[in-house]
Amino acid sequence: MTAAIEELTCEWKDDDGKLLTKQLDKVVLTKGAWATLVYLYQDINRASGEFGKPKIRIQRYQKRGGDYRPHSKFNVSSIAQAEKITEVFQKWIDEYADE
Repeated sequence: MTAAIEELTCEWKDDDGKLLTKQLDKVVLTKGAWATLVYLYQDINRASGEFGKPKIRIQRYQKRGGDYRPHSKFNVSSIAQAEKITEVFQKWIDEYADE
């Protein structure tokens, strides 16, 4: 497990140490007993050996016993989906920000 929020990552390697998921960026949205992070990452295409298009993951961690443990995640599957989520968030912000 990971004790420091700065150590959390979405990178994954196989048993031989080959990088399968590459983290491009990370933003910490919340810290504390519950942490929320957003990752920008790429998965490798095993057939071509090239990394694919960037993807987005929103991941929640719970801190227990001094360690951050993965709790839940949501993967944004495409740029089109990210744009739609952004549109919905902006609409809600515009409508409800003053409440």
